[in-house]
Amino acid sequence: MPYIYRNLSLTPHDHEDTLPAVLAAKLSVPQASLGNVRIIRKGIDARKKPQIKLVYTLSFSGDEAIRKRLGVDPALEWLDDQTGTAPAQIQSSKRIVIVGSGPAGLFAALRLAEYGLTATIIERGEPVEQRALSVQRFWKDGILDPESNVQFGEGGAGTFSDGKLTCRSKDPLASWVLEKLAAFGAQAEVRYLAKPHIGTDRLRTVISAIRRELLGKGFSIRFGCRMTGLGITGGQVAAVTLNNAEEIPCDHLILASGHSARDTFELLERLNVPLQRKPFAMGLRVEHPQDLINRIQYGSGKQPNLPAADYAVTWNNSSSGRSAYSFCMCPGGVVVGGASEAGGVVTNGMSGQLRNSPYANSALVVNVREDDFDGAGPLAGVRLQRKWEQRAFELGGGGYRAPAQNLLDFLRLPGKGPARTSYRPGICETELDSVLPSFIIDTLRDGIVDFGRKLKGFVTAEATLIGIESRTSSPVRVLRDSSFESVGVKGLYPAGEGAGYAGGIMSSAVDGIKIADVIAGRLA
Repeated sequence: MPYIYRNLSLTPHDHEDTLPAVLAAKLSVPQASLGNVRIIRKGIDARKKPQIKLVYTLSFSGDEAIRKRLGVDPALEWLDDQTGTAPAQIQSSKRIVIVGSGPAGLFAALRLAEYGLTATIIERGEPVEQRALSVQRFWKDGILDPESNVQFGEGGAGTFSDGKLTCRSKDPLASWVLEKLAAFGAQAEVRYLAKPHIGTDRLRTVISAIRRELLGKGFSIRFGCRMTGLGITGGQVAAVTLNNAEEIPCDHLILASGHSARDTFELLERLNVPLQRKPFAMGLRVEHPQDLINRIQYGSGKQPNLPAADYAVTWNNSSSGRSAYSFCMCPGGVVVGGASEAGGVVTNGMSGQLRNSPYANSALVVNVREDDFDGAGPLAGVRLQRKWEQRAFELGGGGYRAPAQNLLDFLRLPGKGPARTSYRPGICETELDSVLPSFIIDTLRDGIVDFGRKLKGFVTAEATLIGIESRTSSPVRVLRDSSFESVGVKGLYPAGEGAGYAGGIMSSAVDGIKIADVIAGRLA
């Protein structure tokens, strides 16, 4: 019979192969009576520094003696059998097109494949192997390919990131996503870590494996193809135009183009597809020595069996209604250029699987409200992003160098040091007061002071701020109804982060899966 046991702890010096023995001792049963002991969750308890604990939830099978302890030991629970059955196979002549091969698009495709359905995937950028070369050229020489970059290309924007797999939602589909990622080459522990991540280097191999799977299932993947038109007949999607030159028929269109596909938003606005502007956040990247963050969070430097430490901070200004908070924290990572338009600077954080860079970085951002936008209309937030990205390009002196400033200097405190950073293509040291609207700069200053009170040592001459972080989420929502279909165009399914309905790899993937389920249900 299957059970789970929660809150079983080890020290970082203990070996995980002792877990069955520790569990048996907790249950007062022979270890031989426990079968198939497996980790289903692993987290870190660092509240009592430096006495750090690793906290586990285990699944296992047991006999009648274990069943009698149910209700006696509060950490012991019955494990519901959530084994799913394979979906019924569907045959249909309806033509499905997926625009974008980020998490929403790829996981929609994988889900459709389980039903025996196929689709044509349209991707404006390159396959991940060639895309990586284009991105490296940009970081090295400042040569931007506007169609294949950190934002566009196979795998989406998350390909050049930390590959974090956290998800605020408790949707059971998240487990399906994690199992699929592990099956395609992600680390096995992504299934159970409290804060799982893949790393940009490993994620690229996972994406390649997904591509091979889809091609083997009969999917067509068109790289270097941008959606430049949409045929709508009688309020229903009928065709998609590619590169202003080719039209392909379409009955169901999953639009998963990402939060930076501004030309796609403009196309939808021209076609009167209902759009809505939405709030987002902007700010700066901060970079510290990773060893400093380890000491702050663990009470000492790097410890065996503990990952590079991360942090999450937030501060609210009750008088202004503004919040400053950390976003997309990358332990053991680097800061990189993420531009997708000529003449604009965008920063992003990225980590490899091992998170072994000597730096830690995070976005520090402030909420941007609709009344902060430039003018009216659903694309006003896009105009605001573009304006300040171009301002950062100007202050960086061109070549996609980023404006940067020592943290103490930004706070107008004595003792500043040089602006040291891993950022590529490079930085230009300057005052950051004019790189963002004053309400963001002022809120960040107050927020960082508060972060320093919460994380002793955070405010230091060893830290550098780099600007700007502007692509935290989509500034546009493509309106849809409860069945995930556009409220204005039948057969159009806005998906993922770019459509304004997700925030990160996991939630975008889950959104794509749900849309695939809806389409499959209709075709069945």
